[in-house]
Amino acid sequence: MSETRRGRRLSRLPARALRGALAAVAAAALAVPLAAPAQADTPLRELADARDFEIGAALGAGYLSGDARFADLAATQFNAATAENAMKWDTVQPSRGQFNWRDADAFMDFAAANDQTVRGHTLVWHSQLPSWVSNGGFGAAELRGIMESHIDAVAGRYAGRVAYWDVVNEPFNDDGSWRNSVFYNTLGEGFVADALRMAAEADPNAELYLNDYNIEGINAKSNAYYELARDLLAQGVPLDGIGMQAHLINGQVPADLQRNIQRFADLGLDVAITELDVRIPMPADQNELQQQARDYRAVLDACLAVDRCIGVTVWGIVDRYSWVPDVFPGQGAPLIYFDDYTPKPSYYAIQEALGGPGGPGPGPDPEPGACEVDYTVQNQWSTGFTGQVAFTHNGASALSGWELSWSWPSGQRVSSGWSGTWAQSGSTVTVSNAAWNGAVPAGGTVTVGFNATHSGGNTAPTAFTLNGQACTAV
Repeated sequence: MSETRRGRRLSRLPARALRGALAAVAAAALAVPLAAPAQADTPLRELADARDFEIGAALGAGYLSGDARFADLAATQFNAATAENAMKWDTVQPSRGQFNWRDADAFMDFAAANDQTVRGHTLVWHSQLPSWVSNGGFGAAELRGIMESHIDAVAGRYAGRVAYWDVVNEPFNDDGSWRNSVFYNTLGEGFVADALRMAAEADPNAELYLNDYNIEGINAKSNAYYELARDLLAQGVPLDGIGMQAHLINGQVPADLQRNIQRFADLGLDVAITELDVRIPMPADQNELQQQARDYRAVLDACLAVDRCIGVTVWGIVDRYSWVPDVFPGQGAPLIYFDDYTPKPSYYAIQEALGGPGGPGPGPDPEPGACEVDYTVQNQWSTGFTGQVAFTHNGASALSGWELSWSWPSGQRVSSGWSGTWAQSGSTVTVSNAAWNGAVPAGGTVTVGFNATHSGGNTAPTAFTLNGQACTAV
């Protein structure tokens, strides 16, 4: 695929062959019986294998060793696996030159025992760094040497056993500017090319990726990646793929996801969806779960439609272990299994996208919600825009007050608004009635407007609530 471009040796095994070759290594490792869970007759991995596609999950080493049901689902359902935290810098090298391989080795043994392709995650990242790196005050030459030693140790230890490495993780801000990390601030933007070259030396057979969030649609951040990838390839830097994390908000899959994947594929790169989850305001109702299932299906469909999109990895398996509630208070239920380990509609949406029977999954579009919302951008310029939102109340009785809410997916910010009281917290916008428009009869319509700023991306929201109840976007 990319050996000629990269000038690296031609003996690389395809990822699926690599899985088979490594299975024999696992004789002494923890093997989990492949028993299908209730209500899911066709495991996802079998469907994915039939399509030469990878369906993966991020696996926490502690859950694999401490939760038999989690480990069973991990082995039964997924033909690929990502180390959730076990390979990050603060875990494997908490003190300079002192390595702790326990969790990473346990993860690797599990993946080999269950014939799973491994994505190594991650070698160079501004977060989850030990303080001796982030606060070390090193000069450029010393920090470059530290980075090289770390990459050589970690990628070198698992050379030939890891199919893909997320070499550099999240180097850009949402506006496409470089993130002020210890690596960028000390080494400049060249640290990305350096890290890729170092990883190629440490493991010549691994495919090397850049990985980030909020690059699923075409926006300022994904444009920065496109330009960086084109420049790196022109320089002959060993880059094989782009990882789109896809930590999404329910109802907000970018409409241009497939087109964005395709433009990176057209550069000669592979693309993977590496950390998919879809978060929901809690508690999640049935309409929201059905919308989540449609979102999972949309992501799978977009990837499957592009030849060089190699697979989709979900960031976890069971809702109870997700990172989302800790980082986004009031939101959760982002994964494909309920807390009781039964499949969600999102599971069946993936199953159906892969050619399986599906089940009680997404089904038809839900009945109209509490309201119907028409969101319109009326005027847009380089850093801002004017918008209008009209909602029609679908309830049987009149409202005596209302609050409309949505989340913007591209970092937009309200600067002023009219016909209501406006507020924004993070990405979530709320507008409540003014003194004169709080009474809304059944079937009545209210229109509000606003001015807002953006930083190159202006993706429209697709999920709205009225007084806490889900609405239908029109």
